[in-house]
This record gives sequence, structure tokens and C-alpha cells, in this order.
Amino acid sequence: MTLTRRSLFYIASLLVSSFFLFRWRSTVKNLFLRPEAKGQIPPKFPNPFLEGNKALVGLVHGDDVELMVREAIRLIGGLEKLQVTGKTVLIKPNVVSSRPPPTTTSPEVIRSLIRILKEAGAKTVYVGDMSALLTLPTNKNMQKTGILRVVEEEGAVALFFEDYRWVKVDLPQGEHIKEAYVSEWIYKVDRIINLPIIKTHRSATYSITLKNFIGATHSRQRPYLIDSSHWEEIVSELNLAYQPHLNLVDGTMVMSSGGPWSGEQEKAGIVLASGDRVAADIIGLSLIKHYAKWKRVFEKGVWEQRQIKRAVKLGLGVKDSRSVHLKEKSLKGADPNYARLISAIRKHAFGTA
Repeated sequence: MTLTRRSLFYIASLLVSSFFLFRWRSTVKNLFLRPEAKGQIPPKFPNPFLEGNKALVGLVHGDDVELMVREAIRLIGGLEKLQVTGKTVLIKPNVVSSRPPPTTTSPEVIRSLIRILKEAGAKTVYVGDMSALLTLPTNKNMQKTGILRVVEEEGAVALFFEDYRWVKVDLPQGEHIKEAYVSEWIYKVDRIINLPIIKTHRSATYSITLKNFIGATHSRQRPYLIDSSHWEEIVSELNLAYQPHLNLVDGTMVMSSGGPWSGEQEKAGIVLASGDRVAADIIGLSLIKHYAKWKRVFEKGVWEQRQIKRAVKLGLGVKDSRSVHLKEKSLKGADPNYARLISAIRKHAFGTA
């Protein structure tokens, strides 16, 4: 990593902030510790959640979280398509800090997914992440958010990535970054389920499935330390280092402006499921755009977002709206607010109401 003057300024600011927050040991360790091994990107996993040649996105609206999660997965073909029986599965939520949803993933969405995986015969279910540098340790944040309690109650295993090894993976397709330092756990399990929330982001514009992978990369590779003028592109390029087998997106609460730490909140009551990161982000972006509170989203087409454009060019997901099929369902019956929401999502994602 080549440090620019701006990057050095960020590092100095982090060190000063961490000193006053009594976290300087964690900051130094996680900024400067180098990867311990060379890794290799696993073979590409074909998206099993398709209808014809279109990537499916399941969208469910309701109040009962577990029913919503089950139905969203059912709408795209069911968990059996992942063949998790006897397999190890890593759930990767967003635990950026100790704040509740929509800053971090809802514990109850995580609980529901663990239960479904256990019912499907998963051998071991892990729930792992690494929080932002100045909010470490992740253990503390999982405790405060209630995620750790849920993991333990449901018989899963919590992982705090900063406590484990990092491996280096070459990214030959990258323009802004040529190698990724990734948690070893990304390559130790049989299946990965990406479980972000839907929120806006002051630096990356938005944070959904693509941005959620940053929590599995080393602190030295935060985009602001690489090239803060290409945040969005770096987020997408880092995603070359892995492929989630399923994306389950928590939209029960949505951050419609600000972020990633705090901002305006909406009770959307939505859960999304898809095997395609780009398709899931497009629907999530369309949901944010519906609220029209974050200029960087509502003043630009969802397919024109820089994360999306770079991800499409890299082949990380679908190329356009013709390759996406949205299946939606409300568990609450007729609801004019939901009808308006779906109409807006279809307009922004597909150009149709």
C-alpha cells in the first residue's frame, strides 16, 4: 500500500483519536500488523438463485422477522439450493460499532438465519465481523448490540476477525488496489452468507452488500487509507477477493441519510434475499432513493452509482435491470405505504412502476 499525504494525515488522526479513547494499542496493532499467509480466491460459485437467466431478488414486508427471513429465501428458491447440510457456514453481519440498527445488523435477523441454517443441517454456524478501527474490539460491540447473546442462545459460534490471521490475496483486475488482506475465516468455511443492513454512508455514498465486505478486510485497507477519492471503486475491487453464496439484507430499519454511524432512520420492515450482490444493492439503493433524503442517492440513477458501475465492470454481478427479477410479498396484507414503496423501487431499479 502506497501512502499518500492524505492517507498519512488519516493515520495520524486515527492514532491521536485512539490515544484519547484509550484504544491506541488496538489501533497500532490493527493498522500495522501484516498478513501472515498467502491466500487464493476460491473458484467462482455459480448463482443458484436464478429464474431463467435472471438473478432473483426476494423482498418481503412485514413485522415478524423470522417469517420475513424464511419467506424472502423461499421466494428465490429456498435454502436447499445452497446445500448446507453437513457444511460450515459463516454469517457476515455489519457490526461496525455498538449502536443498534440501522447502524448494525438486527440481532433478530441474525437469530432467524441461524435457526434456518440449523434446521437445514448446517454442521457449524459462525457469525463473524471486525468493527471499525476506533470502535474495537468487536467482542464488546457484539455484546452491546445483543448479537453475541443471540449467537450463544442459538448455538452458533462468534468470531472476532481481529483475533485471527489475515491472508494476502492478489487482485489482478484491480485498478486502485492490487491485493487484499482478508480474514482467514473467509476461506475456511464451506458457505458464506452476507448479512448487511441498508444505510447511507458519508464516504461511500451507501452501504449494503458490497460495502459489508470491508469488515472482513484488514484495517490497513480501509479505502480512506488507500485513495479517499475512489472510495466506491475500492469497495467494489475488494469484493474480488470473495463471493458470498447468499446475500440476506436487513431492511427492517433503514438509514435514509447520514451514516455509517448515525443518521435519519426509517422503519421499512423489509428483508431482501439474493444470490447476486449487484442485484441486491440495486433494490436496496432503490429503497433508499424512495425516501429522497440523501442527495448522493436520490439525485443519481441507481445503476449510475460508482460502486455499482465498478462492480458491473468487474463481473461481480448482473449487468443491467433486464438481468434482475424482483419477487415481492407483504405479510401484512393491503398497505398503501408498501404499495408506494414497491412502485418506487420498480421505477428506480427497472424504469417501470
